[in-house]
Amino acid sequence: VQLQAFGGGLVQAGGSLRLSCLASGNIQSINVMGWDRQAPGKQRELVATIRPRGITAYADSVKGRFTISRDYAKNTVSLLMNSLEPEDTAVYYCTAEVNVVGQPGVYDAFGRGTQVTVSS
Repeated sequence: VQLQAFGGGLVQAGGSLRLSCLASGNIQSINVMGWDRQAPGKQRELVATIRPRGITAYADSVKGRFTISRDYAKNTVSLLMNSLEPEDTAVYYCTAEVNVVGQPGVYDAFGRGTQVTVSS
């Protein structure tokens, strides 16, 4: 299972970016998809998740500014980030809890990460 993220970059404070992630491989189904981030010198933190039936959850720091969405048929997840702040600068990682064809249990997949830099 591979997760490939797109859409990072440099943006001014107050601007917007959209991140997208595609899951591929021997996927039977995907439970949760989401995004984590890690800023320099800080621990990795959960940003947002989306479960089956579209149930979402967000870190308090991004509520009202970020929106996570998912295309269940295409195994993609997106993160629309509005009103970006310098504190949002981090490497963003796509995550997925995957049921792999022919294997029991679930597999926690992580993408390589994409850099988001917000200038003040």
